Amino acid sequence: ISIEGGAKGSVEPAAQAMGTRIEVRDLFYATPARLKFLKTERTELNQAIDVVKRLAMAHPDVAFTLSDGTRSPVKLNACQGDLFEARLERLGAIMGREFSDNALAIDAEREGHRLTGYVGLPTLNRGNAQMQFLFVNGRPVKDRLLIGAVKGAYRDLLASDRYPLVALFFELPPELVDVNVHPAKTEVRFRDNGLVRGLIVGAIKSALAEAGHRASTTVSSAALGSFQPGQSHSPPNWGGRYTQSGTIPRGVAETASSFHAPMPGFEAPPQAREMENFDEPLPSFEQKEEDYPLGVARGQVHATYIVSQTADGLVIVDQHAAHERLVHERIQQTLMDGEVKRQGLLIPEVVEMDEGSAERVVARAAELAEMGLDVESFGPGAVAVRAIPALLGETDVKGLIRDLADDFAEYDQALSLRERLSDVCATMACHGSVRAGRRLNGAEMNSLLRQMEEMPHSGQCSHGRPTYVELKLADIEKLFGRR
Repeated sequence: ISIEGGAKGSVEPAAQAMGTRIEVRDLFYATPARLKFLKTERTELNQAIDVVKRLAMAHPDVAFTLSDGTRSPVKLNACQGDLFEARLERLGAIMGREFSDNALAIDAEREGHRLTGYVGLPTLNRGNAQMQFLFVNGRPVKDRLLIGAVKGAYRDLLASDRYPLVALFFELPPELVDVNVHPAKTEVRFRDNGLVRGLIVGAIKSALAEAGHRASTTVSSAALGSFQPGQSHSPPNWGGRYTQSGTIPRGVAETASSFHAPMPGFEAPPQAREMENFDEPLPSFEQKEEDYPLGVARGQVHATYIVSQTADGLVIVDQHAAHERLVHERIQQTLMDGEVKRQGLLIPEVVEMDEGSAERVVARAAELAEMGLDVESFGPGAVAVRAIPALLGETDVKGLIRDLADDFAEYDQALSLRERLSDVCATMACHGSVRAGRRLNGAEMNSLLRQMEEMPHSGQCSHGRPTYVELKLADIEKLFGRR
């Protein structure tokens, strides 16, 4: 069937193999206004490549080839196996081998809504969202709700300027989604936004928690690359920046004091902390490296890094980053187990805004109260704030309420408040963890390793940087030419 200048021809037989072949030539030749806005051939080709790749992700059992007449930038064979195996193979061909090696499977269902796909480990991230692919009933979309849900799931594990690699496929009954809200069909509207967002956040967080202390293989690859002689390697940008300086908001110091005490097994004798030289061999332990994923500590380097021996290699741990994650998780768990402490305002803060925004905030007053924020209506277009979470200390109450109103309008969730609580938790953890430069004895180092193995998300600190690097013995032998 041919379409030329808007005139559709009749269907005629064609001699070709099974499949579909589409040829586009002289696009918009009959509509000069549209033709005028076409960009360069390279730009338009890249747009076509992006479209074909997204279609290929949704249909791993179909082979795709894209040609511009001289070369074929896309050539993907049909993938074999079940849906998950075929999908991971296709995603690896498009997103790279690094993603397929460090991807976590997602398979969750709730009230007729099913979410499948793969998400990358937090230590595998990028500086933009170009490697985030989302599909609804097989249709590639770029929906703000879905993108916001992914960002919320990684909020405590990545810096704000870093983005995870994900490919998620959402399936739900057609009557529960509106696909006609955008001319390009790239945006959709769900009947139950809260259910969709909760399913995405819950499924991703569950997968990341099950991964435990696992870090991406790119961490060890970058470390091995730095050992190559005669080459200059820039350290990977994990996002965020650690600083010893900073001020904890008022009210946080008291709450954090209980977390500053050494964790179980971290009580070291004073002489061990004051040792200027740590050249003495570690005492023998009953622990065997083959019994533990992170091995057994064998020493400390520059009073900052713990060197551990595993059954088939060694692990280098950043003691401050690792302990920071452990303390962060403890604080967050405390917030989840009990009611958030609140600080009453001497004079209620009245926040003026448009009536629609004020109504959205007041409608969620009960949920906000559970998070330590007491609000009530103060007439049309105004909200009175009587108490705020004590963890926030001194904060811009008006800005906080307005941000919450915007979040309710867009996502129907209290994202800003949760984000600020999480940021304070990260600050408390940073100031309450073992500092770089503190000498640890063998018992302390092994206690830290054991807790890392048990604690979820311990493979990266609160800023998304890796807490440890694992080097396999085979890779080390290659460095010395033994293999």
